[in-house]
Amino acid sequence: EEQDSLLKFIDYSKSILCSDEVHLCEDLCSPSWSWIANRILRTCATYSSGVTPAILLSELAQAWTEKNRSGAPRKQSDWISISNRKRRRAKLVNTVTIDSIYEKKFLSLSGVIEAVIVEAYTLPGTDIRMLSLGDIWSSNTIDLYLHRRFYDIADPCNGVLKKGREVLLTGCYLRVTTGSSGCIRLLPTEHFVILLDEDEDDDAMLLGAQFCSDSFSSISLETVDGGASYSLYARIENIGPVELLGKNGSLQRKQITLVDNDGSRLKFLLWGDQLLIANLLSEGSMLAIDRPFISTSPETCDEVCLEYGSATELYAVPLTLHKEQVRGSRLFGCSNNTSEGRAVHPRVELPRDSTGSIDFSDYVFRCYVADVRDKMCSISLYGVVEDMRASLGGFSIKIGDISGSIWVALHLVGSWSLGRLDVGHTIFISGLSSSLGPDNKVHLSWYENSRPSPSSSSSSTLFDVSCLPALLNSPCLYGLLSLSEISDDDKIIGTKVCRVWVDGIDYGGVETGFVHSPCGRFVGTSEDDSAAEEECTFC
Repeated sequence: EEQDSLLKFIDYSKSILCSDEVHLCEDLCSPSWSWIANRILRTCATYSSGVTPAILLSELAQAWTEKNRSGAPRKQSDWISISNRKRRRAKLVNTVTIDSIYEKKFLSLSGVIEAVIVEAYTLPGTDIRMLSLGDIWSSNTIDLYLHRRFYDIADPCNGVLKKGREVLLTGCYLRVTTGSSGCIRLLPTEHFVILLDEDEDDDAMLLGAQFCSDSFSSISLETVDGGASYSLYARIENIGPVELLGKNGSLQRKQITLVDNDGSRLKFLLWGDQLLIANLLSEGSMLAIDRPFISTSPETCDEVCLEYGSATELYAVPLTLHKEQVRGSRLFGCSNNTSEGRAVHPRVELPRDSTGSIDFSDYVFRCYVADVRDKMCSISLYGVVEDMRASLGGFSIKIGDISGSIWVALHLVGSWSLGRLDVGHTIFISGLSSSLGPDNKVHLSWYENSRPSPSSSSSSTLFDVSCLPALLNSPCLYGLLSLSEISDDDKIIGTKVCRVWVDGIDYGGVETGFVHSPCGRFVGTSEDDSAAEEECTFC
């Protein structure tokens, strides 16, 4: 792997972003190896005509600064400082900082704001309620026009929405005033979750008084028809993928599986633009739903389901992260970190998710196949595809690096979507999770377009490095080899690039055939009783 220029550039980028090597090995605020690799390959996919070291380092520096923005003067509200000291939960995937909103004067609808209420007030001469919001990463605050559906819990005396309360919001539009002031405010949003802390007396009393009397088994459609409402408290067991329903998939739905204290399960359905609310929730957290809309399942008319109605309010008790010390990669010390002839394995702290799996999304070192153990998630691997399988159960690929090889089960959303991926290609794959199979061997799984862990800060990706158009136009990412340096049984990990000239073309053995465009395999012909049909032998 010493000849792989991409790996060399990843290590070089890491040294530029964090010049203090002691800090790099001991502090999880350092960029993880997988994060740097992911950003470099994502930039290559964006700039298909090629990249330079300056472009890559600039993109990395900007992305890392935004990811770990701490605010430029350090002065913050006391409420934000208190919230920062008490924080024991993971940062959500789509979180944006308030400082970045001011810099860009832009906020994506899917962007998540993890805020602390600094001030709650009413606009003079009106009944419009406002919340002044801050976050632990920013020095600025931003004002939000509170949606009227939340006015009943924003009472200055007894309301839940008061100074120091943590809230999550998404689906926000910006209101930017014209003129020199350029004041920015957030327009009202219904996609709003209030965070509770069971260790706080007021929050514990609220949960006990309002949400502990009803259970899933107590829900009756007859009482609902009579105007009864429920306040329910349950654990988020699973957040499902987006489902396309209706004609031409025009209607979107997401199902969230909830489990109450009695072990009963119900589906909490989100429709259309409500899907953004799922960005505010995480598996393993507790969810309190006040006055949900209660309906029956579209598939089974007798099954009760919960929906986000016009009067529904959501409260969440986030999953508390528990960290565990993990040794650095076994191969980490082989190159540059040895002591008395033996490899030194530095220890790092990584969080465990609700299932007990260790989250490797912030693992500062590169993970090798030999490092994979049971109950790991958000694993990233860089290696060569050694074998591929296709069956009725799905697709599997065998990934190999200098430490060994392992099979990965691919769970794709639909049909084959990984392009012309083939044996011999170099890939980078992130979002892997491991489990122990019936044969007592560790198995890896990869789910397309999914977040592998509630504590994870990244989603699953797969880059076919060998097919990146930018690679051949980016000399910083490859080293030229001669044909004599390449053989069928070589162990060079990484894409091999040669500059050659065509010595001759033999037209005598040319044959033509149809190729299946999604996967690049030749199409075969299967004959049945009616007619001959062409089909892809792979996917």
